[in-house]
Amino acid sequence: MSNRSVRRTLGSMVLAFESFVVFFGTLAAYGLQVADGPVVWGFGLTFSAILILTPGYLGKPGSYWFGWALQVMLLVVSFMIPWILLIAIIFVGFWGWAMIAGYTIDLAKKNRAEQNTFEIKLDLEENK
Repeated sequence: MSNRSVRRTLGSMVLAFESFVVFFGTLAAYGLQVADGPVVWGFGLTFSAILILTPGYLGKPGSYWFGWALQVMLLVVSFMIPWILLIAIIFVGFWGWAMIAGYTIDLAKKNRAEQNTFEIKLDLEENK
């Protein structure tokens, strides 16, 4: 059984999928001419790259707060295109779920490992 944190695994999956969504959102923002082309591409590709690289940093001190900061940044930027805001809210929900569920599962795994005892009952009496 792996000792890798479930919180880290779930957070990594959310950030990886979110990076693709940000990339496609960048394409939409460029097509809708939300801002100048170089500004849209520069910000969008940088943000997408940060999202795809962050899972390698998860698990270190302050990394989950950095993930929350990325979620807030996504919400702020998504106000430029209305339907992207809905997608951003969904991904912030995924991130919150990953943090809560992952932490809960990790805590349960830790408690289970600390108990490391089990009981075996054998019924040796014959029923007559």
